[in-house]
Amino acid sequence: MMNPANTPIEAVAESRHDLIFVVEDEPEISRLICRTLQEYGFDVRSFRTGQELLGALASARPRLCLVDLGLPDIDGMELVGRLWKTHDCPVLILTGRSHVADRVVGLETGADDYIVKPFEPRELIARIRVILRRYARSTEPEPATAARCARFAGWRFDPDSNRLTSPAGHAVELSVSEARLLAALLQRPNRILTREQLAGRSDLDPLDRSIDVRISRLRQKLEDSPASPTLIKTIYGAGYLFAAGVAWD
Repeated sequence: MMNPANTPIEAVAESRHDLIFVVEDEPEISRLICRTLQEYGFDVRSFRTGQELLGALASARPRLCLVDLGLPDIDGMELVGRLWKTHDCPVLILTGRSHVADRVVGLETGADDYIVKPFEPRELIARIRVILRRYARSTEPEPATAARCARFAGWRFDPDSNRLTSPAGHAVELSVSEARLLAALLQRPNRILTREQLAGRSDLDPLDRSIDVRISRLRQKLEDSPASPTLIKTIYGAGYLFAAGVAWD
C-alpha cells in the first residue's frame, strides 16, 4: 500500500495531460495510485487484469504503463515483456516484491524502472517524469546526416532505419531507444563513455536507470554470453566501453 506519510501532496499540474495506464488488481491501491496521478495532472485509466490492459492498447496509446506484478490472470513479468516487445511502451513496475532478483528480472525483461510498495507519492511522480522526459527526447528528430552503415564483429547496423543485422544475416529488432544507444557506442568505440554521455545529457537524474537497462537489453541481442560480455564492457565506477573495431560505409 502507499505510504500515507507526507500527504497532502502539493499537486503540480502537467501541461500535456499524459495518459497513463495502471494495472493493479487491489481496488484500494488502484484508487490511491490513480488519485495521486490525477492530482499531478495526468490522465489515468485503470485495469484489474493484464488482459484488460492489452485489450485497451488496441485503441489507445498511453505514454506509460504502471504495472503490478501480482495479477490474477497473467504473470506480471510476462506482461512487461509483451509490452516492451509488441508495444514499445515505457513500463514502470510498482509491486510488493522487494527481492533483488525480482528487480533485476523486471528491468531485464523490459521495465524502465521498479518501485517497491510502500512508496512515497513524490518519488512515484519523480520517476514517472524521468521516464517521460527520456522517451520524449528519444523521439525528437535529429539533424540530417549522411546515411552510413556501421560494421562490427560481423554485425551491420543502419542508424537511418534502426536496422540491425546479425553475422548470420538475421534481422534483430531494436527499440528506438536501444538503436540510439547502440549508435552512440558505435560512434566512439574503444572509449569509456559515462552514463551521462550515453544519455546525451549532463544532468542525468540519479533515479534514472535507463542506460543500464538498455545496455542489458543490447547485450541480450549482441552477446553470445550476456553475463560475460565481450562487446559492451562495464568499466566499474566509470561507465561502458564498446570493445570492437567499427567501420562505417
